Amino acid sequence: MANLLEVKNLKKYFSTPRGMLHAVDNVTFNIEKGKTLGVVGESGCGKSTLGKTLMRLHEPTDGQVLFKGDDIANMPIKQFKQKYRANIQMIFQDPYASLDPRKSVLELIEEPIRVHNRSYTKAEIKSHAEEMMEFVGLAKRLSNSYPHELDGGRRQRIGIARALILNPEFVVCDEPVSALDVSI
Repeated sequence: MANLLEVKNLKKYFSTPRGMLHAVDNVTFNIEKGKTLGVVGESGCGKSTLGKTLMRLHEPTDGQVLFKGDDIANMPIKQFKQKYRANIQMIFQDPYASLDPRKSVLELIEEPIRVHNRSYTKAEIKSHAEEMMEFVGLAKRLSNSYPHELDGGRRQRIGIARALILNPEFVVCDEPVSALDVSI
């Protein structure tokens, strides 16, 4: 089976007053389509930075990230966003920080469709978002609620719904279930 993602010697360094911080240093791995890779390490070892660098939320210092053969780490960011952003999504570790507090639950879940798929009608977007709410276990009655009105588990479900609503080929999960209850 062909690799969906190939990471070769990926590095992400940050400049600090005390010198260079090597957050991600020479990371190499492959992920085949349909497979999962778990990255395990102590707190502060660079797992989240690795995920954000794969997503181009942090620009890599060096190395390659090949998605379906294309080096997405070294292509212009505008080209990456146009060609791949809808196909590569992320579930963030801190759901509250990743949600716009001025938008309702339904608006937050609809947003990726509005940004990436302009061919749907408003009714289709709403219907798809409501289906996704049900899929991730968010009650329909929460549609008009705002993130600050919800507990951490419900906020995390919003983040999961936002990541999955575009049916991406690749999802980076940064501790996606840490805020969810045990029943999940």
